[in-house]
Amino acid sequence: MVYAVVRAGGRQEKVEVGSTIIVNRVAGDENGKVELPAVLLVDGDNVTTDAAKLAKVKVTAEVLEDLRGPKIVIQRYKNKTGYKARQGHRQDLTRLKITGIK
Repeated sequence: MVYAVVRAGGRQEKVEVGSTIIVNRVAGDENGKVELPAVLLVDGDNVTTDAAKLAKVKVTAEVLEDLRGPKIVIQRYKNKTGYKARQGHRQDLTRLKITGIK
């Protein structure tokens, strides 16, 4: 079993070939391909954490779609002053399909 932990969109994700992940918006190249940096590689019983060896590892992904996350409502309130503020936010996300770990 081969899997890797990659840095994607400010977080770390465990990925295998064929899995799909949702990360913060990333831009792919003109063919919709993205290369993600590996933090850890597990190949059977071999675990690789050395930065020099991980620089040679290529984790490739294909952009499936760009989407937006759920609406988050931010409310601020101060007692006895009449201050109320309301704001909304939707994060831009990208769905990726992992195509290869080499």
